[in-house]
This record gives sequence, structure tokens and C-alpha cells, in this order.
Amino acid sequence: MANQNITRQAFPENFKWGVATSSFQIEGAHDADGKGPSIWDRFCEGQGHIADGSNGHVACEHYLRWQDDVALIDSLGVNAYRFSVSWPRVQPHGEGAWNEAGFAFYERLIDALKARGIEVHLTLNHWDLPQALQDKGGWAEREVCEHFTRYALEVARRFGSRVDSICTHNEPWVVAILGYEQGIFAPGIRSRAQAMAAVHHLLLSHGMALKAMREAGVTAPMGIVLNLSPIYPASDDPKDLAKAKLDDGLILRHYMDALFFGVYPEDVIAHLGADAPPVQAGDMASIAQKIDFIGVNYYTRNFSSSGNPWDVASTGNQVTDMGWEVYPQGLTELLCRMHADYPLPLVMITENGAAFKDEVVDGVVNDTQRRDYIHNHIAATWDAMDKGVPVGGYFAWSLMDNFEWASGYAKRFGLVHVDFASQQRTLKNSALWYQQFLSEK
Repeated sequence: MANQNITRQAFPENFKWGVATSSFQIEGAHDADGKGPSIWDRFCEGQGHIADGSNGHVACEHYLRWQDDVALIDSLGVNAYRFSVSWPRVQPHGEGAWNEAGFAFYERLIDALKARGIEVHLTLNHWDLPQALQDKGGWAEREVCEHFTRYALEVARRFGSRVDSICTHNEPWVVAILGYEQGIFAPGIRSRAQAMAAVHHLLLSHGMALKAMREAGVTAPMGIVLNLSPIYPASDDPKDLAKAKLDDGLILRHYMDALFFGVYPEDVIAHLGADAPPVQAGDMASIAQKIDFIGVNYYTRNFSSSGNPWDVASTGNQVTDMGWEVYPQGLTELLCRMHADYPLPLVMITENGAAFKDEVVDGVVNDTQRRDYIHNHIAATWDAMDKGVPVGGYFAWSLMDNFEWASGYAKRFGLVHVDFASQQRTLKNSALWYQQFLSEK
């Protein structure tokens, strides 16, 4: 079990402590100043796609309130902020003309963060692909790799000397599998063949963009962020054991093997059959470009069953408002397994957090469960570092309550409570705890 008495002093002096957000979830201003529509703008228009029928038109109004939000970030005492650029805000059609008003917004944001001594960790793709590119097939079509590479180069040309890291893609598994196979996220397609093509093109575009940015002289650390979990068989039944191995292949090894070894796992490819990725000569070498860091987004562990669906409540552990089991030691297990199986570069915990049903009572949000969740996962991070895993940072998800994708505004992950009617921000007790934790020198 994790060290329950963990303090900031246990971590290296240069450890990065941060909070994270993404453009579509907080910015709003969906068509302001020349911004084009993204696949999530279009997906929200579909009947029944979003649990509460909402959209990202306003979200947290960060596009207008960014100065107050930077002050809020600074008040927490973090030394790093992870956010994403909205591709359709800076290039409305995903190709062609650049939108200077969009770039100016991120220029102001970066200026303000740097002025306060807060590191800038920039993500190029946190799911909001320009709808104009989706109209041409999106991530399922190889052509998108060239468009993404040009976009990455332009962002890096403008900001590469001022940011502290560049992440190509956030959670390609989610983009491809939830978006193109299960259809529950944008763009809402249900095709395993298209999903696996999307996986391949996300990874290929990552490699192509890294190569292009490095050739252009960008020296900022570059990497990619994956959503990963340890996967347990639901029982000792051989069928469950086999299912867990396959699920691990589809969720972890398919991405990690490609990035670090330049191959897709044989068992996964055999399972996919005719839906296997459309690999061309040279693709895998391109995907396996050297990365400076690997980002890990961790929320819970997963169980695999070949029969009845696994009931998370049967573990006896706490469950979040998303229905996810609270299992901090899974983060230690995951990191140690990755360290044993792959030649890891620097590891960043780029997202970690939990949704609970928060209420403001007399100006206070007493989110004890989230405070404990974050504390225990920080301790689990330290445990992995103590076992030799090269972890260099921890980013809590999220800075503030926001548009939680298909769940709309009903699920609150923020350290800061947002009243979406008034846009009033209130630091939850978890934020005050994080603030105190970080203030201990």
C-alpha cells in the first residue's frame, strides 16, 4: 500500500507539479474569432449523444476568462500547467489558412503563464479534430497524417522555444476505439476496421510530427500521452486469463510495442484479422521515433471477463461518480510493469483524478473523497519512483469542472468547482489541500 505520510519533500526539487485541462472542455467560444467546428461540435448536435443534451459552446468560458483562470492556477502553487491547443481554432479547416486570432489567444495564455513562472506543457491533439478533416474520413484516412504534421510544425514554429514540452496526441485509444469503433465519442462511427486504421494513423502522425519538428530545430521535450490501466482477469478461468491478455494487448501493448519496438503485438494482429491496421513500408520505424517522455493518464484498473460483465462493486473498494473503482496501488503496479517491459524515457503522470457529486454548501465544497484520491495516487507515484521508475511529474485532472465529453456537465472532476450558470469558480477543499501540500518546502 502507498506511503500514507507522503509529503512534497519526498520528491525531487525539479519534480513538476501541475493541473491539466483540454481546449474543448473549457474554452467555449465555439465559433468566436474565426474558429471552425470540431468533430465534438458536430457530435454534440446528435440526438442522445450527450447525457444531458449539452454542448461545448460555452463550457467554462475560459476563452474569455483565461486571465482569471491563470491567476487561479497560480494560486494553487503548481509549477506546471498542461493544456491543449484547439486545432480548429488556429486552422479552421485543418488545412489551408491559419487563424491569427486563434494563435493570439494561446500567445497571451503562454505569456501569462511564463510571467508567473509556470511551465507550459502543450498538447497538440486532445480529440477536437477539425470537422472539415472528418468530412474527408478523419483519422481513418492516411491523408490526415500530413495535415497533422503541418499543424504540429506551425504550432512548434510559433511556440516551440517557449513551451516546456509538446505532446502530440492525448489518449489515441480513446479517439480511435470510443470514437470510431464503439461510436460513443466523436465522430460517432462504429467500425472496427476504421478504428484500427485510426489507431495506426494517430501513431504514424505522432512519429511524422516528431521527426518534422526535430528537423525544424525544435528542442522542447516531445512525447505522447496514453490512457493505461493494469488489467486483471475476473477469475482464474482460462478463458478469463486469455481475455485479460488480449485486452492488455489491445489497450497497452498495441501502443507501447509500436512506440518502443516498432511492431504491433502478434496476438493482437491475429485477433484483428481483416481489421488489422493498414501498415505501409516504413510506417513502424516512423512510429518508433525516440520520445523524450511518455505521458500516463491513470484513473482505475480494469477487469476482463469472457462471460458475465464484471461488477466493480464486488471489489469492496470505493467507486467514483463515473463508476470507476478507486485503486491507487494500480498506478504503482502499472508503472513498475511498464518499467520492466519497456526502455522508458521520463514518465509523466499527465492525468489523474476522480469525479464525485460535489455541492457548494455555504461557500465550501467539502470533497474529502477527491482529496484522499489525489493524496493516495501521489503516494502511489512515489512508491513507483522508489522502485526505480523515472517519473518526473504529476498533473491532477482537472483544474476545474468542465464539459465531460459524453457525460456533459453532470460529472465533476475539478479541483475547482464551476457554477456553469454564473461561471463562478470556487476552490474545493481538495484544491486547498493540494495548495497546502505544494507549499511545504
